[in-house]
Parts: sequence; C-alpha cells; structure tokens
Amino acid sequence: MIGTVLALGGGGFSMSDDGASAIDDHLLDLTGKPVPKVCFVPTASGDAGIYARRFEAAFAGRAETSVLSLFCQDPWGYSDPTMLLDQDVVYVGGGSTANLLALWRLHGLPGVLEKAAANGTILAGISAGMNCWFDGSSTDSFGPLAPLRDGLGFVAGSACPHYLGEPGRREKYLGWVGDGVLADGYAVDEYAAVWFVDGELVEAVCERPDRPVFRVERDGDRATETPVPARYLRASS
Repeated sequence: MIGTVLALGGGGFSMSDDGASAIDDHLLDLTGKPVPKVCFVPTASGDAGIYARRFEAAFAGRAETSVLSLFCQDPWGYSDPTMLLDQDVVYVGGGSTANLLALWRLHGLPGVLEKAAANGTILAGISAGMNCWFDGSSTDSFGPLAPLRDGLGFVAGSACPHYLGEPGRREKYLGWVGDGVLADGYAVDEYAAVWFVDGELVEAVCERPDRPVFRVERDGDRATETPVPARYLRASS
C-alpha cells in the first residue's frame, strides 16, 4: 500500500475527558497544513451521534471537520464515500471491527480509501479503527475476544489494540500468533500508536509515559514480544 497510516491502540479524543490528545495533535501536524480537512468515520459504532459530536468538539477551530455516515444518521444523512478523496485525514472510530469491514465493503470504501491514501490522505483510527488497516486482528466484535483474518491489508500482518488495557488481550494475541492463527504483528497499548508510511513502520509514539508497543512474532510454537521504543508526545498547551 502507498500512503500513511497512524493506528492508535487507544487514546486520542475517544479516551480523553476533555478531548485533548497529544497523538491527535501529532496527527494534525503530519498533514503539514494549518487547518487540515479531517473526516471522522464512526461506522464501527453504528454512526453513534454522541461519538461524532465528541470528534467535532475535539477538533473544532483547528481542522475543517466532516463526518461520513453510512447509516443515514441526522444531521449528516448518507455520505458518498468519495468525499474521502478530498480529505487530509480520515479518522476511523472504535467499535465493531467485523461490522465496519462488512459495511465498508458493501459501500465500496476499500477502493476509495486506497486511492485517497495514494493521493496523500492520512488514514488513522483507534481500536477497530486500528484493526481495519491490517491483514488480521484481535477483536471483540463477536463477544469474546477472537481472531479476525479478513482486514483490508493496507498494513501487512496483524494488530492488537488495548494490549495491556483490557483483560485477556495480551494472552489471547500471543496465543494466536504463536499458533499461527494470526500473522506476526504489532501489539499497541492504550494511549500509544504506530505510524506507517508505504507499509513500513516509521515509529511508535505515546501520549502517556511508559505505554508500550511491541512487535509480536512467532518463534516455533510460541510468540515473542520485542519492545518498539515509543516517542513520548506532550499535548499542546
């Protein structure tokens, strides 16, 4: 894949009481524009209105915001996915990874997103919005944690968000990679993120100290964790 992906294991405005987030600040800086166009895609939450309004409040005054709705939710109505071609950032919210992928494919988003990324749009997201870019992931879309192996594949390998923040995430993911159910990948704790350009890892970042990122790889019949140093970002004052 040609393009830029910033994938959050947790954090961002979604997990901030006041909407402030050093990772979101970093995301806007990556565009190189004073007031970038940022579109929020809340498909994984069923286009939850309160989620979209939190996004708009968090980015008000520093971005030209929009919301892509596939559920025809008021006040946005149905959005033509080609609107994503005119964005500097596409920011995907959390929720059900499985439902997100199914609906996106019905509405033709994978091709639109691939074209947008190739034209310079940054693809970002948290939790399900992290998972979707990889070949596979750890998800609770089906209730209990389960492996999902039909992601978009914009980034090779697998992903696990909320790595230390939610019970069972670490143990399950290590087991699936060790068994070969999921490919080698990246485990990202809450308040941390991984940045890829053209499919290659550039760096990991975090907005709270000591929030780890790991490269997880199969070694025989088990999985090993290799820490990926995460640069600490400070929120704008």
